[in-house]
Amino acid sequence: MYEIIDKYIDKLMTSKPDMPLWNIESIRLGRQPKWNYIDGCMMTSLIELYKITKDEKYINFVKKFISFYISDDGSILGFEPEKQAIDDVCESKILFDLYNLTGENKYKKAIEITHQFLMAQPRTKEGSFWHKKIYPNQVWLDGIYMALPFYARYQTQFAGKNYNDLIDQLKLVRKNMFDENKHLYYHGYDSSKEAFWADKKTGLSKSFWLRSIGWYTVALADLLEYVDEQLYDEYHTIRELLKEVIDGLLMYQDKESKMFYQVVDQGDKKGNYLETSGSSMIAYAILKGTRLEALPPRYRQIGVDIFNGIANKYLTIKDGELNLGGICLVAGLGPEDNKRRDGTFNYYISEPIVENDAKGVGPFILAYTEMKKIKA
Repeated sequence: MYEIIDKYIDKLMTSKPDMPLWNIESIRLGRQPKWNYIDGCMMTSLIELYKITKDEKYINFVKKFISFYISDDGSILGFEPEKQAIDDVCESKILFDLYNLTGENKYKKAIEITHQFLMAQPRTKEGSFWHKKIYPNQVWLDGIYMALPFYARYQTQFAGKNYNDLIDQLKLVRKNMFDENKHLYYHGYDSSKEAFWADKKTGLSKSFWLRSIGWYTVALADLLEYVDEQLYDEYHTIRELLKEVIDGLLMYQDKESKMFYQVVDQGDKKGNYLETSGSSMIAYAILKGTRLEALPPRYRQIGVDIFNGIANKYLTIKDGELNLGGICLVAGLGPEDNKRRDGTFNYYISEPIVENDAKGVGPFILAYTEMKKIKA
């Protein structure tokens, strides 16, 4: 299977920076090239492959791809600070790897531009970053992945390892968005309780969307790598949050495929389906968490089984071409002029299911890199 996956990755690396094969959203909507978390997810996975294999083709592709977006003065093509979108921070975390590998100052400049943007991001009254300007006072669970790994890397490498704000934001999400009975995190929280999708008493959205929880698990696993382990309280907080969320998810794992459902707690309710991107994220987080000894050793096989379950169910070969299916294209909450995105079960199962989108491919390849580390 590994040889087939390697060939699949090679196929994806025939992509052009302005219209990559994996960015199905941009292809369908004809969007102009911009800095985005979807490409960032793919670049992260390729950097990890380079670290494992030392094969220059991976890092050369990343450098060529990113050079399309980063100018010598550090300016970033398609980066739009006025939109105050926390998603746009995410891709910048790969700049630390490129800066450390090449020493090129343009990457450091782009890191500083991103950090300044993050520090200016509006916050809820409790202190959490807004998700986006058009989503005022809202925290989306996936936003933890979009912002905090970059934030942690910046603090570790350039700002004296002060993780207080980062840890506070994790604690706020745990306080405001975790369901103690279901042992799952809700997708969204509106601190103003005014959004049409938000419960008027709790501010919470209605459902447990797999990919939002998946991004959260990836964030925690990555934070364990970026936060100094010597800072016991901070590191311990992240480790405990990771184990808690993984244990909660495992309560809802499909027994046969070992995957997880699009709406996590609704099992095989009509219309629900086993979803690739979120399942890949959970596999990655478990495998990495185990490797970093933040999860007990017995969890490793759980991660392996999830990865193999995804491959068995959704990796297919047609006319000699490998495809990864079962990927939810996109989902969100609102804004106010889009009442369809209301956080209900029926909404989440209504979004398109696609093949080869980076929101599934990137996490799957990330999980693959952890599988390769087991074999190494």
